[in-house]
Parts: sequence; C-alpha cells; structure tokens
Amino acid sequence: MTELATGSAAKQEKRQRPAAGHDPAKRQQIIDGARRVFMNMGFDAASMNDITREAGVSKGTIYVYFASKEELFEALIEVERCAIFKNLYETLGQADDLRATLENFGIALSVKITSEKVVLAQRIVIGASERIPELGRRFYERGPKLGHDRVAAFLETMVERGLLEIPDIHLAAYQFTDLCTAGLFRQCMFAYRTETPTQAEIEYIVKAGVDVFLKAYGAGKLAAQERERAKSG
Repeated sequence: MTELATGSAAKQEKRQRPAAGHDPAKRQQIIDGARRVFMNMGFDAASMNDITREAGVSKGTIYVYFASKEELFEALIEVERCAIFKNLYETLGQADDLRATLENFGIALSVKITSEKVVLAQRIVIGASERIPELGRRFYERGPKLGHDRVAAFLETMVERGLLEIPDIHLAAYQFTDLCTAGLFRQCMFAYRTETPTQAEIEYIVKAGVDVFLKAYGAGKLAAQERERAKSG
C-alpha cells in the first residue's frame, strides 16, 4: 500500500513538473544571469560559458531554453522592454487636452529613454549590430518602430479631430519624439553626461518641444482648446 502511495505521489509530482524548456522560473534565472553578464561585459565579450556560471545552471540546461547567445540576448531585451515601457502609451488615450497629453507622454518617454538601463542596453545593441545587423533590425522593429507607430496613430486621430494639420504623419511622429529628447539622448548615449537628466530638465525640454510642435502643426480647433486651457489654468 505504501509503495503504491509513493508511486502515485511520484507520478503526480512528475506531471506537475514543467517540461524541459518550459519552466518560467528556470528561464528567468537564466535571463537574470545573462543580464548581469551582458551589462558587465557587453555582447561580444560575453560567452555562454560566462552566462551559465553567472546563472548557476549547466550548459545543457541553457541550450534547452536558448539556442544561441543572440537568442538569449533578444529574449533579455524583450523582457527589459516590456518592464520599462509598460503602460507608457496609455497616456496617449487621454486626449481631452492635446497639449497636456503630449507633454505627459513626452516626459514619460524621455525619462525612460534616458534612463541608465535603457542607454546601456542600446549601446550594447548598437555595438552588436555592426557584426549582426539582423539583431539590430529586429530590436528596432520590436521596440522603437512599434512605439513610433503608436505615436503616429495618435497624431492621425488628432488630425481627424481637427486639432492638428499634418501633411506627413510619420515624419511628424519622428519629429515629436526627437523634440522630447532634444540633446539629452545623445549626451547620455555618448557618456557626455554621467548622470541621468533631472526631472526639471526633462520637463523644460519637453514643454518647449511640444510648444514648437503645436506651432508647426496646430489646426483651428486647437486654438479654441488652448484658450479653454488658459482660462481653466
């Protein structure tokens, strides 16, 4: 009877145990180890052996989850992107006051893009892209391009509502995000500045950028909205 119970318990435990390559905790353990290695060594200098040691797993285990260093790096970037940019674009759904919406979104975007973690990740991607251009292309398509498309869709909605007049939506979307990080992003990328921008700096630059953007693309209905905003303020 005891043997039957023991055998039954063992079978149940086996059924509950994740199949090889499908254990979320083990996958996260590998990604956490990879994060430390890539951040300390960069993409090219890091090896799968370095990552297995840091993650505390066997080489056989790591290859069950990730076929190559490139695949592991892309998985890490995707995890980081989801964590950092989560809920960012929800701001664009609050469009009762166009200027306030653009300012709030621009500030949130600039804070994230100039953060130490994002800057370091982009440096690593740029360094690796010279040797593996498809890695850089996928990084852009899954991150910056998707974000750009969300901004472009928002601007198109504002054009339809008569608040903006924009002949080239996609160009204007690029212009807007550039205005929100004017000077800051490149200074951070090239380590011209060693500390992240302050909230006050970011707000000053974004508000000035939004002002330029609305002067360039504002339509008739926007003027009425601005007057209402001035009265309430």
